[in-house]
Amino acid sequence: MTFDALAGVLLIPALAACLLAALPGYRLTSRLNVLATFLTFATAVSLFVVEPSSGPYLLVDDLNKVFIVLTTFVSFTTSVFSASYIGHEIKIGRLKPTYVRFYHAMYQVLMFGMNLALIANNIGLMWVAIEMATLTTVLMVGIYRTHEALEAAWKYFILGSVGIALALFGTILVYMAARPVIGEGVDAMVWTVLVTRAAKFDPALLNVAFVFLLLGYGTKVGLAPLHAWLPDAHAEGPTPISAVLSGLLLNVALYALLRFKMLLAANPAALAPGPLMVSLGLLSLIFAGFMLYRRRDIKRMFAYSSIEHMGIITFAFGMGGPLANFAGLLHMVMHSLTKSAIFFAVGHISQAIQNIVESAGYSVVRSLVGHGVGKSLHEEPEIPGYLAAKIEKTPLLVPGMTIAVEVIYNMGKPDVVYERNDDWTISTEDESLSGLFERTILITEKNPRLLTRLKSDKI
Repeated sequence: MTFDALAGVLLIPALAACLLAALPGYRLTSRLNVLATFLTFATAVSLFVVEPSSGPYLLVDDLNKVFIVLTTFVSFTTSVFSASYIGHEIKIGRLKPTYVRFYHAMYQVLMFGMNLALIANNIGLMWVAIEMATLTTVLMVGIYRTHEALEAAWKYFILGSVGIALALFGTILVYMAARPVIGEGVDAMVWTVLVTRAAKFDPALLNVAFVFLLLGYGTKVGLAPLHAWLPDAHAEGPTPISAVLSGLLLNVALYALLRFKMLLAANPAALAPGPLMVSLGLLSLIFAGFMLYRRRDIKRMFAYSSIEHMGIITFAFGMGGPLANFAGLLHMVMHSLTKSAIFFAVGHISQAIQNIVESAGYSVVRSLVGHGVGKSLHEEPEIPGYLAAKIEKTPLLVPGMTIAVEVIYNMGKPDVVYERNDDWTISTEDESLSGLFERTILITEKNPRLLTRLKSDKI
């Protein structure tokens, strides 16, 4: 039963990736993607019930159980969000059906890579799995095929490859430190063997190895000053992939770093890894705090916020001890759950209006939009009745903001003309009938409040 649970966490996404790459049709593949991630999550939860036994390649213990269940749960919820998000991207022509088939297959490959990295008992296999997840996300970041998306993907590929190469060199140095004690072969790369014999390893080799591992996997974690790939990858990739990058992939790299921290801590003559992690964590926290100032692009704010939170988590794990480790795990779980929930933006309102109006056979008037209400009757932000840009590029709705949502639609074409020179009298260009609904809404911390309500409104 243990073998089946471990195999399921890997085989379900692997088989789903092959199936999704072969099947056409967005509706079917999106549902299969959701089903596969749910089955993987259910299999991961079963690891809390069974008594797993470790082998030379796969490992389940109290640490990675938390990571595995968190990763599979967020993967499942993100796949549900992704189904509607990608559907709209196809509808407006931003993505082609061929790309979507590729997207769903790559999503499952990414899940396979992250799951394998988390349950790998072999430090070489863990490196391969993280490299697989990196290459997969590079392809998904550039899926829009725009100049900006391809630039961000190449930047992520180059910087990520440098980081993963440093991590590989650090992994080789750990093997070299273990070889005189354990001998050549697979056992010198098995983590459960390494941690029991680490006290006899050459501390100088371990020290150099951890520096390379910290720089290499620290690049993947997004720690400053190794973070340069993160803002662009978040800003230009699809929103579900940004959620996975921020909420999951950063955690996987941090998990690898924690494994090697435990290895170093088992050697009393080796360098203490805690101060190094604390220093990088604090640097990331301070740097991200300054970079968040005056940020207006939502997804870049999302990226720098992730750098800040990963800095806090790294700081906590660097401090060590039961309380600090619990605080790091708790912060990591809450960060993954909240970041994967994304955010609510003006674009969601625009998308909803456009979908409802156009599905009924009408057209949305694009020259007239809703607006903010404050010191003046009409002010920023504008609230279009159509999605003019990617949702993540639209203004963020914050508590305290008052907006006037105007649904203006025509039975014919969306064009309108001004009949007089008073900038007020407007009619449809093709003389078709037109309609207007307007509601003023206050954004609060909990729920939006409707300020202009009619008796016919159903609240």
